[in-house]
Amino acid sequence: MEIAIIGAGPGGLACARVLQLHGIDVTVYDADASVTARDQGGTLDIHADTGQIALADAGLTTEFAALARPESQSKRMLDPSGALVMEHVVDDDETAAPEIDRRQLREMLAASLWPGTVRWGHKVTEVRDGGRIRFADGSSVTAGLVIGADGAWSRVRPLLTAATPEYTGVTFVEVRFDDVDDRHPAIAALVGAGHMWANGDGRSIILQRNSGGHVRGYLGLTVAADWRGGRAELLERFACFAPELRRVITDSEGDLVHRPIFALPAPLTWPHRPGLTLLGDAAHLMAPFGGEGVNLALLDGAELAREIAAGPAPDEAVLRYERRMLARSGPVAAGANAAIKEFFEGAFDPADVPDFAEEAERWKRNAAEYLAARDS
Repeated sequence: MEIAIIGAGPGGLACARVLQLHGIDVTVYDADASVTARDQGGTLDIHADTGQIALADAGLTTEFAALARPESQSKRMLDPSGALVMEHVVDDDETAAPEIDRRQLREMLAASLWPGTVRWGHKVTEVRDGGRIRFADGSSVTAGLVIGADGAWSRVRPLLTAATPEYTGVTFVEVRFDDVDDRHPAIAALVGAGHMWANGDGRSIILQRNSGGHVRGYLGLTVAADWRGGRAELLERFACFAPELRRVITDSEGDLVHRPIFALPAPLTWPHRPGLTLLGDAAHLMAPFGGEGVNLALLDGAELAREIAAGPAPDEAVLRYERRMLARSGPVAAGANAAIKEFFEGAFDPADVPDFAEEAERWKRNAAEYLAARDS
């Protein structure tokens, strides 16, 4: 049976990798011209109980460890005056959720596949009944199983559910700093080795240290989905923040990229339909609170591939996968979507910040329990 994965993001690539480790042929179609064709976004924390399990199933634990940054699990929280509210510093051997650049993760996964697996430059315009996939250049293919790993605006999802992403009311404006330790020492001091948040009055300044001396950040605020305010308006909206925090706005390099945050209704389910399924954001696009999106996508991909390999029939495998995936992702997505609205409505209380050390231990316990149950 021909298996087609639409979308070469982390979830789709992980699914392809695990299928190939089981000797199962698969083709991945992606609109990008190449794996390096565009900016992939910021850093990702790969959790022990989800993403790391998937990477182990993909046989890529060693490759991941060579790229990951355990020290970047450190976190600092400030109030609008710049005063330290909380700081969590980790040892270099902490394995709960090491950080990796999204670009590095995608390139690592793509490089692990058989040559020619990913058909770059294949933008899907439509998926029809019977597994017919049409591309922007007018060509088409047919597959017995079409896996939608094509993100928020999935072309596969409409065949399974009428649900579409909805604007959360929150937009993140992206800021960037290169060679930060030499050229932007004040920003480097703010972010430290990992992450910094400064929260107040329903607004947030977030900084993330990436590899190679790069820092990426986000200004979170409640605006209309089509709002495109520039530096002057951002400085006005963040006027209650200290000057050393507002320099995140004034000193940012390049364009201020606006990223409205969309999410699917949650929990989302659909009636099983032979020959089709979804994973990752295509199945459970959620607000980025908790960093669960990419971790669930990786685990989705690995679990789906394992079920297909286990047999006996692909349709039965997909049904088993969907039952588990939907039950797992629904509560997580609902919680993340509720949290972002509560936070940006001004209801944030520093007392609600999780105990990060306990969270790390919970991820490791969950991983051990997941693997014990699976192997029993």
